Parts: sequence; structure tokens; C-alpha cells
Amino acid sequence: MSKTFPGLEEGLKYHFGFDKFKGNQEAIMTSLLEGHDTFVLMPTGGGKSLCYQLPALLSEGTAIVVSPLIALMKNQVDAMRNFSENDNVAHFLNSSLTRTAIEQVKADIISGRTKLLYVAPESLTKEENIEFLKTVPISFYAIDEAHCISEWGHDFRPEYRRIRPIVNEIGSRPVIALTATATPKVQHDIQKNLGMTDARVFKSSFNRENLFYEVRPKSKNVDKEVIRFVKQHAGKSGIIYCLSRKSVEELATLLQINNIRALPYHAGMDPATRSANQDAFLHEKVDVIVATIAFGMGIDKPDVRFVVHYDMPKSLEGYYQETGRAGRDGGEGHCLTFYSYKDLQKMEKFMQGKPVSEQEIGRQLLMETAAYAESSVCRRKSLLHYFGEEYAPHNCENCDNCVNPKKKVEAKDELLALIETISALKEKFKADHIIDVMVGKATADVSSYHHDDLEVFGCVQGTDARVLRTVLRQAILNGYLSSDIENYGILHVTPAGKAFLKKPTSFKVALDNEFDEDEEVININSSVSGAADPEMYAILVALRKQIATQLGLPPYVIFQDPSLEAMATTYPISLEELQNIPGVGAGKAKRYGEEFVKIIKKYVDDNEIERPEDLRVRSVANKSKLKIQIIQAIDRKIDLTELVASQGIEFSQLLDEIEAIVNAGTRINISYFLDEIMDPADQQEVYDYFKESESDDLKEAYAELCPDYTEEEVRLMRIKFLSEMGN
Repeated sequence: MSKTFPGLEEGLKYHFGFDKFKGNQEAIMTSLLEGHDTFVLMPTGGGKSLCYQLPALLSEGTAIVVSPLIALMKNQVDAMRNFSENDNVAHFLNSSLTRTAIEQVKADIISGRTKLLYVAPESLTKEENIEFLKTVPISFYAIDEAHCISEWGHDFRPEYRRIRPIVNEIGSRPVIALTATATPKVQHDIQKNLGMTDARVFKSSFNRENLFYEVRPKSKNVDKEVIRFVKQHAGKSGIIYCLSRKSVEELATLLQINNIRALPYHAGMDPATRSANQDAFLHEKVDVIVATIAFGMGIDKPDVRFVVHYDMPKSLEGYYQETGRAGRDGGEGHCLTFYSYKDLQKMEKFMQGKPVSEQEIGRQLLMETAAYAESSVCRRKSLLHYFGEEYAPHNCENCDNCVNPKKKVEAKDELLALIETISALKEKFKADHIIDVMVGKATADVSSYHHDDLEVFGCVQGTDARVLRTVLRQAILNGYLSSDIENYGILHVTPAGKAFLKKPTSFKVALDNEFDEDEEVININSSVSGAADPEMYAILVALRKQIATQLGLPPYVIFQDPSLEAMATTYPISLEELQNIPGVGAGKAKRYGEEFVKIIKKYVDDNEIERPEDLRVRSVANKSKLKIQIIQAIDRKIDLTELVASQGIEFSQLLDEIEAIVNAGTRINISYFLDEIMDPADQQEVYDYFKESESDDLKEAYAELCPDYTEEEVRLMRIKFLSEMGN
């Protein structure tokens, strides 16, 4: 073991203000400064960047840092400049720079002022850059996000595989390769491709003890669940990942409509807007960023309290890296994922057209992801096993499977049959093929190999394939079997498995989780046909009438019947929950809601009612873009006739949309338009009609008010009345 390199502790304090190193940082820096190739495997939040930043500041010459994303380079350069008195201490060289800016970067490097130069692999391969760097004293090369080198890595970049030849051409110096997520296969690929098989290797534990892992089925109610979850973490920073740009935009809009401070982020956005949204999140002007996986690399925000995967990621490496952005300060970090096997099937279809080997790799990664999501075993144990690290405890007490453990069942016979079948098939086949043989399913593949003639064919006929898959997964976790990743998941029997075959012992497993994606906890919408609790409904109707009488208002202005029916179904006991009821906005809840939630709470307590947990969230007609545009246009006081023309709809259709918006609990102000088409006295007359009427029925209103007023004028005044008095 090498000694501490002189100046490291002083440099840490002087340049970065830290008193001590984290984990392996000091040993890693010492290895690099002594001139050794160094491989660093360190989880997100472990302090990887510092492992090359401080050595660069303490070394002669310039360190070349290969980084995959322009946005990531800019963030890292900005961070380094914040630690230094001089902006020229760090630069990046990429396609975003002008010719003048490039010349300035080169001048600073030649002068010796620049200690770190960040380059994309594409920039490193340009002949003019290679020729320039040959003339520069280089301290070392740092390959950040090194998993991009491997085809098995979740962000494979072919350009990364050209780094070693270019390094040799520029001039050989020590190489440090760093990654937060790498399976043993990916680790081997990185070292082999970079020609650093003799490197000193530093692996930190992948265990993030402070993170709570949870997987839920992605049901039709997923949007409600997301909003409910975010509101349970009100005021806390969070990231929500979606696979598509469209989902990002729609979900961000839905959150905004539900009074959550959220912004979208994806690669298809205007760069200035995308950057502004990222800054707004970092500076806590918004609480939530809804993003594709383009967001997060190099983002040093320590207090992200939750990471939600709206869609299951394509690989466990991606999942681990993205969840790792929660709780980097060691505090709370809730990682919630919504799993749908249908989503994985869609991803598999997207691979069509790619080279066969790439499809096989992608398929294997998706299978590992599905196995993790469906497993009822400790999530921490599963995740760490995937990265080649064993987790001894059977219960981590900080994941959904450990907090709510499933009862285990004896599976000794199934494991014996599994080991015997794998052995009979000469350890040359993958899980699906082996299970088909065991249950006696004569598929085309099984028949082509004549495996339907084997003695093990149908050895567990009648057993659910799902049970066998559970046994197989947990046998791998317990070391009885191994999956050969380099050969796309071919199964082998380990020495422990062979010993089990000779002397079987009890082998208990918890059956995998079942994900019913069509299940809905409760179905509440704006057209509720009746209350689930007639007694509660009768109490609420009486209370509504009492309040309406006191205020001199028609009862429907307080809350309409569908709202009372929903209250008598879900029993909201706080103003926040009340806002989740159809037709109840924030204003209406504050104005009229206190007595309603008070009487509901008393009823719930008196009758010991177990309330349904899933309440309605406010939506704009299933995320209708038209309604959003209407709300925004009215906020800007756009003439409604112009709005009709721009949207290509009839005026009556526009009024339908506005009525739906108001009935959903959103307050809007159309007075600017009414003032243009109706005299104040006429407005007041129609307004008074609705104020005194026992019903807001339009047919009754037309019968009373027409022909003095047109149907459009009556509808517009009804909208104004309901918005002002009800919301």
C-alpha cells in the first residue's frame, strides 16, 4: 500500500475546503499521482470527480478529461471555476465553441494556466486537436463515465472505443477511468479497451443505505399516484424520469395544473430553455424536474429527496445511476418506480433494425430489469448482486419487499429439478428454454434440439412457469446457479449447486410480485353516478343547504352534486385532500371546505371507517392541450372570437371546454370579454338570476332569460358566476 502523496490533504483543504477524504479518494489520488493507471468504480455521490480534479491541480501540465456530454462538461467547468480564483483553471473544447473561443482556450493551455481540459471523444479524434495536444505537457488522462466504452454499458458510445489509440498518438501518460455503474463484464471491457489491465482497481460499495427502493405496478391510475406521492413530499426536491419527450411534457403540465412547481427537461427542447429549467431546479425555484435520461449526469444537487421512474429504465445500470441522484448528502432518498412489462416489450420492439448482437444485449438487459422489478427478494440484495457485490443481511429494512415481506414456500424439489435440467442440457441454454423443457412445452426450439426426448422433459409438468422463474432467480442470488452475461444469460450450475444436488437441504423462496397493470384502487371521475356511502352523502347535502342559506347562495354554488358524491366515496379529511375532489379547486376548498372536512372526519372517526387512499387529482380533460391553451389565452385576455378562429372550433365548442375547466375547479376570469359584448346592467341581471336560482340548469335559464339574451350570453354569464362564486 502506497503512502499518502505529499500535499494531498493541504490541497484538499486549500482548493475545496474539505477537511478529510471520503472512502477511497485519498488512495485513488495517490495511485494516480504516482503514475499508475487507475480504475475507479464508485457509486453516484461518492465523490468521483474529485479523484481527478485535485490531482490535476497538484500536477504539472494539463489533465485531459474525456466526458460524454456538452452540458456535463459545462457544469463541471463552472464548478471548478467556482473553486478557483481564475476562470482559466478549467476549459472545455467542443463543437459549441467559436473559433475565437477555441484560440483563447489553446492560449490558456500553452501558458500553463489551464489544469483541466474537458473534451468529448469526438473532439479528441479531430486531427487539429491531436496535433495541438502533442505540443502540450499532459499530466494524465481521465476517462469519465467510462461505462460508455462497453457495449454492455447503459450509455454505449462507439467513439469511446477509439480513446486508447488516440492517447497513444498524443503521448502516453497515466490513465484514470471512472464510472458509477459497471457490472463485472463492463469493468472488464473498460480495462481491456483502454489497455489498462494492470491498473490499480478501487471499488467502493454500491450500497446506498439511505435510499428506500420501491416498485409499484403501473396502473391506469399512475398519474394520480405520482401527484399524490409528490404532494406527500411537498417542498422537497425530486426528479421524475420518463422515457419519451412527449411523456415529459404532458406530466410536467399535469403537475403544474395540480399546483406543483415543476418544469420539463429533454434533449428536444430549445437549449436556452432547457438550461434555464435546469438552473431553476438547482436554485430551488421549482421543486420537481420531469426529464428524460438526458438530465442528471454531473448534476451536483445533494438534497434530491425522491427520484420517480414513471417508466421502468432500459437497464439496471441506468436505474442505479438515476436513483443514485437521490440523497447524495446522506439524507432521505425515496426511489419509486412504476413497472409495466408492457413498457419493456415496447422497448424491445424499438430495438428492431439494430445489429443482432446489439438486440441480444438489449434484450438481456431488459430481462434483468424485469427480474429486479418482479422479484419479492430484498431489492438492495438484488441490485448489489447484479453489480457483483454480495449483501449478507436477508432484510435491509429499507425497501418495499423488506418492509412488507412475503411468506416463503418450500422449493427444494423445484431447485433440484432445475439443476438436473440445466445439467442435462449441458449448461448451454438460457432461462426460457430451460423452463419450457421443465414444464413440457414442446416449442420449435425445444423440438429442434430434441430436448422433448429427454428424461427431464416435463419433469415438473403442471407447475406454474412463474414459480420456476422465481426459483431460478433466487437460486442465482443464493449462489446455486450463475448466469453467463457474456453469452447472453446462459445458465451454469455452480459448485454450491452441485453440492446441493448431492445433498439437498431446505430451499425456501418468496414468490415473485404479481403486477396487475389494469388494477385501479378506486375509480373516481367527474361523472360519479352515486355516492358509495348514502348516509354520508345525506349529511353533506344538509350541510351544503345550511351554508347556502347562511350565505344567501344557491346550494349548487357551494358544491355540485358530483362533488358531494365523490366526498361520500373517498372521505377527504383535509383541505388538501378536498382539492382532489372533482369540481373543487383551491379557492373553493378554502372558502367552503373547512366545515365539510370537519364533518367528514368526525363521521370517519365515529364509524371507524377505513378510507380509500387514492383520491382524485385535478386534471385538464386527460391532459388536453386545447384546455391548457384556453386557460393560458384567457390569462392573457385574448378575445374569445380570435381564440375560436385560431383553434379552428365553433364558439359553442369553446364554451363547452371553458365550462369543463370551471367545473373541474379552475378559476378563470372572462370579464374582459363580457365587458366588450354586454352592458354592465345586462350582466348584472343575468348574474342575479343565477344567484337566486335553485338550479344552474341551462334549459331553465334559457326559458327565463331568452329572447332578451342570447344563449351564448347566458352561458358566458353562468361561467362567470360559477367561477367567481364557486371557485
